[in-house]
Amino acid sequence: MCRNSWLSQKEKRLLEKFEPLIKKLIKARLTGSMVDSEENEQIENLETAYQIQEKVLEGLGNGSVFWKVGSTSEEAQKKLGTDEPGSCRVPGKYCFQNGDQIPIFDTHDVWVEGEFGLRLGSELPPRDQAYSRSEVISAIDGAAAALELVGSRFRSGIANSGRYNVTADCGANIALCIGEIAALSKPSSLKDNPAELYVNEKKVASGSGEKALGDPINVMVWLANQQRRRGGLRAGSVVSTGTCTGLYRVKPGDNIRLSCGIIGNVSASLEKMAITLNS
Repeated sequence: MCRNSWLSQKEKRLLEKFEPLIKKLIKARLTGSMVDSEENEQIENLETAYQIQEKVLEGLGNGSVFWKVGSTSEEAQKKLGTDEPGSCRVPGKYCFQNGDQIPIFDTHDVWVEGEFGLRLGSELPPRDQAYSRSEVISAIDGAAAALELVGSRFRSGIANSGRYNVTADCGANIALCIGEIAALSKPSSLKDNPAELYVNEKKVASGSGEKALGDPINVMVWLANQQRRRGGLRAGSVVSTGTCTGLYRVKPGDNIRLSCGIIGNVSASLEKMAITLNS
């Protein structure tokens, strides 16, 4: 169920205040424009930021089983002034497969992250009781190397936008590229699994699953418990669990690749998308 169907009248009135910002964020995602948040559009809390995010996703077409989780490292949380991750569904039009060409707007200051993608073989539905680590592990049936492209639609950039604006802006997601999913039955840990990021065949960063909340599985547990109060997670959902390599700035024309050991590889090429500011 969509979170917006539960909104109280007070919450609906609050969202009306942010309607201009919602429209700007949708337009920026579709056309390459940039957003200056006006003084009367300042977001005051995280729940409002997620409500704005849902409205932006509605405008983009939000039917998807793909998720991203960000701010899963201490460094990222420090930059955004938070002590927890953030989540967002990724619309299908921004999800890609190994070897695809990914169109990007260079106005959005694009960066690439190397991540792990985990797939749920069974549903984690809404409920009052918290999900345990063992329950989430039992639901995971596959893993893949994943590349996430991030960049802010706010002119201030990711680091200077703050947690609430980044959350409203779909977690700064631009695109998600998932490699071939390898069968993974009840994985106990992925913290030691390596991740090596290449741009134009030059290794630019490396890390391991430990950089994502200590273990990508911890990220899945966090998301399951965030979403148990919102709508749950469907079987077949694929979750990109946050950077294990840090960020590296990229541009149209670059070729990007991530190697994740036994989990596999994923690669993509970036192409420039024409800016349509008058749309």
